[in-house]
Amino acid sequence: MKKLYRSRENKIFGGLMGGLGEYFEIDAKLLRVAWIMICVLSMCFPAIFAYIFSCMIVPMEPKK
Repeated sequence: MKKLYRSRENKIFGGLMGGLGEYFEIDAKLLRVAWIMICVLSMCFPAIFAYIFSCMIVPMEPKK
C-alpha cells in the first residue's frame, strides 16, 4: 500500500507537491502550476492556508 509523504528531494517549499506527484505518478510541476491557478482564483488566502495546514499534517518522507 502506498503512503503519502512530503518529498525530501523534489521540493521547493514543504515538499508537498513533490510528494503528491510521486504518489499519483504525475509531474510535480503540473501540480505546482495547478496549485498556483487555484491560489490566484481563490484570492490566495484559502489556498495558502490549505497548503500550510497540509504540510503540518502530511509526514516527511522517511530517510532511505
